Amino acid sequence: MSHSILDLIGNTPLVVSRTLNTNPGVTLMFKMEGHNPGGSVKDRAAYNMIKSGMERGEISARSKLIEATSGNTGIALAMIAGMYKLNIELVMPENSTRERVQTMRAYGAKVTLTDAELGIEGARDYAEKKVKDSGYLMLNQFANDDNWKAHYQTTGPEIWQDTEGKVTHFVSSMGTTGTIMGTSAYLKEKSKNITIVGVQPKDESKIPGIRKWPKEYLPKIFDPSKVDSIMEVSEDEARIMAKRLAREEGIFAGMSSGGATVAALKLASGLKSGLIVSIICDRGDRYLSSDLFE
Repeated sequence: MSHSILDLIGNTPLVVSRTLNTNPGVTLMFKMEGHNPGGSVKDRAAYNMIKSGMERGEISARSKLIEATSGNTGIALAMIAGMYKLNIELVMPENSTRERVQTMRAYGAKVTLTDAELGIEGARDYAEKKVKDSGYLMLNQFANDDNWKAHYQTTGPEIWQDTEGKVTHFVSSMGTTGTIMGTSAYLKEKSKNITIVGVQPKDESKIPGIRKWPKEYLPKIFDPSKVDSIMEVSEDEARIMAKRLAREEGIFAGMSSGGATVAALKLASGLKSGLIVSIICDRGDRYLSSDLFE
């Protein structure tokens, strides 16, 4: 029995691709992070950043928290901050989907929308200015070790246990890079032979949740030595695959999950054997006001 909604974070299911993967020698499994209570993989990092910060005495009821987000982290932070009765302001580009903004506000967070043309970098700049000028405390998912440690402590062990140690490849879209950093750190401790594959958008492609960061915005938690290879996918590929996931696998997810699946399938097609685990980052219902599923 769970005593709190927070007890439901993690232990998400793995499901086998029954249709999209056509290589009989390879098993492709999807890690269904949309089953977290906040609807995405970001519940893990948000919970660990807030809980660990409070345990260290860095965060209290007097803190004015602020964070720049493209959406999923903001929803997770809004949910968890509300449960701890913490004040939080979430900053995101004004072209973020309406569902995301409304969900954050439903959890009680203040939401500030910044110029869409400046992207998430503009939101990050705004949050950093509030920290500098107005005494706000930024959780800073891009530089906070509690982000990747959440995946070292939970995501990695779950994958190892649920595949009975048979996982050979791990595929994850890269945004803050917390998921791939923490999961890689754990899996590589178990077996150096596990291949870690990161996914980035091709130049000129915009895929929510996946970024190829300019050097000055590269997440400080990112360690390139923990990623064996990086595969690039186009926006069109990610869009089409998100639709195929829903229609052919019954998996309703966003474009970043589509991008990761494109990479996982390309990887699978070139292997003689293996067990690939690919992250399904979130649920598709937070993209319904966009044109993704039209």
